[in-house]
Amino acid sequence: MPKTSTEDRDWLADAVRRVEADANRSADTHLHALDLPFDGVQIYLKDESVHPTGSLKHRLARSLFLYALCNGWIHRGSTIVEASSGSTAVSEAYFARLLGLPFVAVMPRSTSAEKISLIQWYGGRCHFVDDARQMYAEAQRLADECDGHYMDQFTYAERATDWRGNNNIAESIFAQLSAEPHPIPAWIVVSAGTGGTSATIGRYVRYRRFDTRLLVADPEGSAFFEGWDQDRSDVTTDVSSRIEGIGRPRVEPSFVGGVVDEMVHVPDAASIAAMRWTSDLIGRPVGGSTGTNMWAALGLAAQMVAEGREGSIVTLLCDGGDRYTHTYFDDRWVAEHGLDPTPYLQQLSELTSRGTFTPGR
Repeated sequence: MPKTSTEDRDWLADAVRRVEADANRSADTHLHALDLPFDGVQIYLKDESVHPTGSLKHRLARSLFLYALCNGWIHRGSTIVEASSGSTAVSEAYFARLLGLPFVAVMPRSTSAEKISLIQWYGGRCHFVDDARQMYAEAQRLADECDGHYMDQFTYAERATDWRGNNNIAESIFAQLSAEPHPIPAWIVVSAGTGGTSATIGRYVRYRRFDTRLLVADPEGSAFFEGWDQDRSDVTTDVSSRIEGIGRPRVEPSFVGGVVDEMVHVPDAASIAAMRWTSDLIGRPVGGSTGTNMWAALGLAAQMVAEGREGSIVTLLCDGGDRYTHTYFDDRWVAEHGLDPTPYLQQLSELTSRGTFTPGR
């Protein structure tokens, strides 16, 4: 391995400073208390869409860049390559541009046009594959071909973030709840793409000895639920998730099942219904994975009320709905993909009008 020159160390120090400066410029994300008719149970929505690149993945991309820089994997002129269904690639393209580095995103052809445009706007290049399962090998091949660095979010997400604190998402949630009626949430609800967020939150609540439990909501076509249920890491599926950014055809290395207390399957049509309903509730569009999270959180709230329990539930607004104008918000696209959110919207309408909610009915 070549010896690191003074110029290389100077470049590295400046690169780390630039990434850290981005964190200093980014204020913490908001925690919204939702106005819902669950007696004694409050649902909070942590709005990760207000990050500079518009999604939860901004946190991940920043951590991945710092991790790779400090491990000596990224150098002056390195081409950064990532396998991503969209939002991580948008955020990594931002950080690559911040450091003056080329960026290539390997992604399925089905990725939304809005995300593709954002990656390109940040100076990244999109390289398409026909099957999401091809992304990993293709990303590694491209990185090897140009002597670049394959970021590999699916392996390094769970270790790149400091789960003990350092202003991670878990520490932020508990700090923002400190003056609320139930400052220690009964549940935190997330979905999994890499598994990095659930690993960070699950480890943090154990480290701080909180009673909070963690539920992971999984969409159709994902291997995470079956892998967790059977305690197996070799589970795969033959289809890809239709909810961009979450659900994977294999159990990713960053998914830490041991910190997950419960998992639920959420039908894709329910995710889309809850996405649209939540958009109306808060007055601005949210993405499909937020719908997945909300459907699971609403089910937990209904269960707590039925059991006479009080407490708080926190879930995530992962990204804004403006990235899905031509997919999840397009009735024609939804119908072409064999999805019918109508019965789930009816259940959500009953929650709004009567205060009753029975998921799975």
